[in-house]
Amino acid sequence: MPNIKSAIKRVKTNQANNAQNTAVKSTMRTAVKKAEAAITVNDSTAAKEVFADAVSKLDKAASKGLIHKNAAARKKSRLAKKINSL
Repeated sequence: MPNIKSAIKRVKTNQANNAQNTAVKSTMRTAVKKAEAAITVNDSTAAKEVFADAVSKLDKAASKGLIHKNAAARKKSRLAKKINSL
């Protein structure tokens, strides 16, 4: 544990940021999994609804720098391709 006041503050800030980043990344992964599950069941209407949510979560994670913007684009493209094939 740091002794300097500013270092103590930094540790607290880093822990808070880490918790927030983990939460955003987790919701993103969950949304993508829900979309893939809906695609597996061949339910096109539900798949489109959860796809919109997944795209939103992917964009949010990319804008916050949690994943690279190209990785987000790649994931969105692959999901869209699967949905369009239904």
